[in-house]
Amino acid sequence: MFGEEIVVSWATRVECYSAISRRSREGVLSAAAERNAVSILEALAGEWSEVQAAEKVRQRGERLLRVHPLRSADALQLSSALVWAEESPSGLSLVCLDADLRGAAFKEGFTVLPE
Repeated sequence: MFGEEIVVSWATRVECYSAISRRSREGVLSAAAERNAVSILEALAGEWSEVQAAEKVRQRGERLLRVHPLRSADALQLSSALVWAEESPSGLSLVCLDADLRGAAFKEGFTVLPE
C-alpha cells in the first residue's frame, strides 16, 4: 500500500495515539480530524513491521540516554531502529520531526528525513 518498507518500534502505535489524543484534547483536532488521523494510523500499522521490546533494545536505549539528550521514549525509538539496522545505520533513513531525536539519529549514522 505505501511502497517502502516501514519498520517501527513496538511502542510507536501508543506514542501516535498519545499525540492524536493530546491534540484532540487541546482542541487542535476536530472530532473528524481525530477520526481521520486514527484511520491513517491504523492503515499504516497494518502495513508496518515492528521491532519488539527485547533486552537488546533496552540496552541500546540506556546507552543512548547516556550520550544524547533524549527522552526515554525517543531513546527506545532510536534503539529499536539501531537493532533493526543491526548497528549499521549507514544508508538507512529514519523519519522524525523531533529535534533531539533527529540530532541523535544523525549522530548514530542514519539519514534523517525530512531533510
